[in-house]
Formats: sequence, C-alpha cells, structure tokens
Amino acid sequence: MARLPRLDCPSQPHLIVQRVVAGAHLLATPDDAADFRTALLDASRECRVAVHAYVVLPDHFHVLATPNGPGDLGRFMQALGRRFVVRHNHRHGRSGSLWAGRFRATVLEPARYLLDAMAFIEGHAWRLGLVPDPLAEGPQVLSSLGQHLNRRTDPVVTDHAAFWALGNTPFEREAIWRDRLQQGVPVAVVQALVRASSKGWALGSEAFLAELERRSAQVGQTPRRLAPARRGRPRKAESDPVG
Repeated sequence: MARLPRLDCPSQPHLIVQRVVAGAHLLATPDDAADFRTALLDASRECRVAVHAYVVLPDHFHVLATPNGPGDLGRFMQALGRRFVVRHNHRHGRSGSLWAGRFRATVLEPARYLLDAMAFIEGHAWRLGLVPDPLAEGPQVLSSLGQHLNRRTDPVVTDHAAFWALGNTPFEREAIWRDRLQQGVPVAVVQALVRASSKGWALGSEAFLAELERRSAQVGQTPRRLAPARRGRPRKAESDPVG
C-alpha cells in the first residue's frame, strides 16, 4: 500500500512523534538535554513554528506545534535534526541518523484536542513510570511542564490561545493546569491521540476535517484522506435502485 503524504496544515496544531534508533539515548547526559532544548528553540525560530508543548524521553519525543506556512513543519524537523544529531553523535562517538524512520504527525482541532494533547505530552513521563507523579520532573525527561507550572520560563514555548483562555493570570492558569494534569487524560483520548499521530489521520469534527480538505485544495496539496475509511460495505442510499 502506498504511503500517504504527511499532513501539513499551516496555522493548525500538529502532534508530532519521532522515535529513536535502538541503542541510542537522547538524554544520556545533561549536555544532551541542553543541546536538545537549544536545537528546538533555534529550529522553531528559523522555521516559523510555534511550539506549545514538548516532552523528550530517552527513546522518543513528542512536540505539539503550529507551523506558519506550507512546508514549515518538515523544515522544522529537519533543522532540529541537523542541530542536535551532529552534536549528540560527536559527544557519544557515533555516526548516522538518530531517528528510527521519518517523524509522524496528526493535525488537531484546537477547540477539541489542543489542551488534551498538551496534557498528554506533559503527563507522558508519568504514564510511562519515569517520574513518581504527574507533576514531577526527572533526569530522564525534558519537557515544557516547568513552563506551565510556573517553575521556570521556557523560551521554547509559545502558548496557544486555548491555554491562555484557562485563566486571566499566570497563577490561575497554573492552578487549573495543575488540576488537569493530576486528573489525567481519559484513556480513550490518549488512545485516539496515539492512533492518529501514528497513522497520520487528522483528529477533529466532521466540519473541521471538511475545512482542512478545502484549505488543502486551495493551496494545491496532494489530495489524501484525512480520516480512515469506514469499515464494511458502503450503505446504499434509499434512492438507489435495487439491482
């Protein structure tokens, strides 16, 4: 089966996942973490991509980001790789790519999934057992959690309007976000986010998907389905002749 073109929808948030080749460790030293954050910041500025949340673990990372124009997301990931991989390889005496295949991504309807995707990312280390609770940070984890709990200012992060709408002050937003992380993301939503980002399907309402298709056609992108086809035989319309 032919591989679907990756979704690329300017001005819409994308949930990205990139896995690492077997045996490599993204955060083997504190210098690796510092280099990754710097590479993420520089790539986002160069390629006009707003990063809303991220988490880096030893064997993969997630980024929630909104590209400004067509192709910006792919250029952002290429720039991130160029900046980080060379330094990482030099430090650890290795060569070749760190990435296990190309990155995967899904486009999200902001009103429905933006905050869930942020909580999915910032609670990811806890779900995997790398930290003791949803609000904890650890040496094997690099994330945007500290920014959203007012522990530090993270220059990588550009907060989405949906996060700003949580409260009128940083303290209100922090309290609401803290509660949301402690409640966790519903299992069904986690499964939907993982499935969509792995398969490359957009995640949102029918109206949102229809609007994405319309915009893609306007900019001349390669036509592709935005959601998986329904299983089973298509239902026959009532007006169809029997035959």
